[in-house]
Amino acid sequence: MTPMFLLLAATLGVGLERPDVEFQVFQFPANQIPRIDGDSSDWSIVPDSYSIGTGQLRETVIGIGNKHDPRNLDVKVKVGWVKGLNHLYFLYEAHDNYWDFGQPGLHNDIFELVVDGDLSGGPFIRQMHPNKQLRNRLDTHFLFHGVHAQNYHIFTPSVGKDWTMVWGCQPWIKDLPYANAATKYNFKHGESGKLVLEFYVTPFDHAPPDPTRAIPTKLTENKVIGMSWAVLDYDDEKSKTYAGFWNLSHKTTMYGDASDLVAFRLMPIAKALRKPVEADWSFRVISRKDRVVSFRDRSYGEINSWNWDFGDGQSSTKRHPIHHYDKPGEFIVTLSVKGPHGKARRAKVWDVTLP
Repeated sequence: MTPMFLLLAATLGVGLERPDVEFQVFQFPANQIPRIDGDSSDWSIVPDSYSIGTGQLRETVIGIGNKHDPRNLDVKVKVGWVKGLNHLYFLYEAHDNYWDFGQPGLHNDIFELVVDGDLSGGPFIRQMHPNKQLRNRLDTHFLFHGVHAQNYHIFTPSVGKDWTMVWGCQPWIKDLPYANAATKYNFKHGESGKLVLEFYVTPFDHAPPDPTRAIPTKLTENKVIGMSWAVLDYDDEKSKTYAGFWNLSHKTTMYGDASDLVAFRLMPIAKALRKPVEADWSFRVISRKDRVVSFRDRSYGEINSWNWDFGDGQSSTKRHPIHHYDKPGEFIVTLSVKGPHGKARRAKVWDVTLP
């Protein structure tokens, strides 16, 4: 199965590279969030259709074409998310015939990830600033670089240095609680072997140098984000440059222009991971003075009956009722739902408290 499906270019709205494809981000249930420990077993629930392999990458710098030799380099990536958490989770599995990580600088096999959470598009590094006079000024770096889209140079593996370089003015995004990473491997520098990398990052609509001014991207079901990655493959310790720049965008400038990323859709939870019927609801106090509350059903499954107990002796069979409480109190509100495939109940204790 393929990890993408064909779309009309207009469906994506803004311009992105490879407009005929859309990749999918798997939604993990809240009780199965992957643990960042380098153990890929947490990802066994993710279907193979979510895997994005070397066959989707294209070499766009060195000029060696698309002659993929899995004996030289073979990678597989899965991406996940969890509803309610603004994190993107990654499982990166790679086999390389020569792992390069013996130096403290950029001379390292690298998984370069770029994320544009709000599809803002356009250049986001100072070297691509629209005003050419500002490209070599470091003050532009602090005003512009990585603010509306973020670039991570992830070292595979990182030895004696941080797990990634954030190519931007906000290095704080690579640390907890915004990101975390772990690897497993048993090879030495210059040897071949398999590496497993698990990590998560937080995408930001606005990520300035001051984290108190940052605006994380709100991740929701069916939201489309811009994302791409490249694998920088070093095969010679003495060489000053990499031997391959394999990237998902198929356009080299994906590293600094968010318009050159590709589309990823945040998927709903797979039906196989859910119960046939799940009760859920939310509320909003319309008038605290008059004690008027609006309730909204957010249950899952095929449902044909709703029964609300408002905790004050009153009830309703409407799906989305509005209720007036005569007296103040701390209320236990319960929604019971029923359908042809089962029934469920959800109570919230004292969430609804009115003076």
